[in-house]
Amino acid sequence: MARVLLLSLVFAPDGVSTAVLMTELAQELQACGHELTVLTTTPHYNLEPEARARQPLRPYWGSLLQRSACGDMPVYHAAIPVKGSRVGARMLDYMRFHAVSTMAGLVATGRYDVVLAPSPPLTIGVSAWLLALARGVPFIYNVQEIYPDVAVSLGVLKNRRMIRALEGLERFVYGRARVVTVISEWFRRRLLAKGVPPEKLQVIPNFVDTDFMQPGSRQNEFAHSHGLDDTFVVLYAGNIGLTQGFETILAAARQLRHLPAVRFVVVGDGARRAWLEEQLRAQGLPNVLLLPYQPRSVVPQIYASSDVCLVPLKRGTAQETFPSKIYTIMAAGRPVIASADAESELAWVVGQAGCGWAVPPDDSAALVQAVSAAYHGRDSLSQQGRAGRTYVVAHHSRQAVARQYDELITRLCLGKPSLKTRDRINRINRIFYKNSED
Repeated sequence: MARVLLLSLVFAPDGVSTAVLMTELAQELQACGHELTVLTTTPHYNLEPEARARQPLRPYWGSLLQRSACGDMPVYHAAIPVKGSRVGARMLDYMRFHAVSTMAGLVATGRYDVVLAPSPPLTIGVSAWLLALARGVPFIYNVQEIYPDVAVSLGVLKNRRMIRALEGLERFVYGRARVVTVISEWFRRRLLAKGVPPEKLQVIPNFVDTDFMQPGSRQNEFAHSHGLDDTFVVLYAGNIGLTQGFETILAAARQLRHLPAVRFVVVGDGARRAWLEEQLRAQGLPNVLLLPYQPRSVVPQIYASSDVCLVPLKRGTAQETFPSKIYTIMAAGRPVIASADAESELAWVVGQAGCGWAVPPDDSAALVQAVSAAYHGRDSLSQQGRAGRTYVVAHHSRQAVARQYDELITRLCLGKPSLKTRDRINRINRIFYKNSED
């Protein structure tokens, strides 16, 4: 089996969804027999004291690099500040992460046979390439969001020179990766249109832990503590960020005030949380409840407390991003209302699974209509929830997806480097191991 270096911006004990995804993937690969070492950051998205206590960080290179253990898996954490809304400063944080993690990968982590690097950020592909080049091993670039396209669609990135520079970097990373894994067929088509060779692309979807996330009782401690027992709950749980259409949710809540039993519940944190809090104060919407980020242990109860769940993407973003939270919703046995472009995989999945409604993004009238249909058709919601659960267990369990990565990694590691390449690798290794011992 292979020694795998996982280079990821987030990992346990961070509680953000991508960190959970990468942690569970690493654990499944380890269960397949691979040896995992992780390079990541200090927790900076969702900070859970319980998770930090289970996986304490200890200084390794002083405060610059810390180390923890996820089970028996060594994890190296480059220190960066807690995430905020500082877009410019965040880029500097990423650069520091890349510099520290690349050096750690060269001198601290030992040998490895393959590098696996999920994006974003796009720049992580450069670090992965350098680490793979130094060891003469392949690297797998996993595309979770297509950059810079998603930033352009959101209007965050408008400078044409910067866009061209990032598109050049994107081509560089795709060109250097041995394999580019994408989480959807739609992503594969986008990258084919960008000129990525078809033989380099492989679709491996994201997954959900269907053992941890299961249908639960509507009457539970979370629902009771927040006064949700006798209401019709329309739930959004997750990142309060730039790709979600919260303007549309607020507009729909205003239009549905005549249904006092309907309550919109938003659970989470992110770059737009302060904006959302201000909007709720200004608009005075009693049918919207905003709750802070909750520990992962509470997540099954959160979804069990809902009647229908939202995946509210903005127009255009469903082509460059795929919110894996839909798998969580489906695993919880709850129907979904997805605001997504018609020609997107998100809309296709909802239709294919028969687990809810796909409505046009940024369209409050369509969202109101879907919520009203769910409210007045409550007898059919359990059937939609069961359909979603059946679909996700069949196609997106963590074991099924991990097997695809296991097969890919095994295939890549069967090849042997040339004698010239091995000599170069040995020279580099002797230099770095000597330096690390000194």
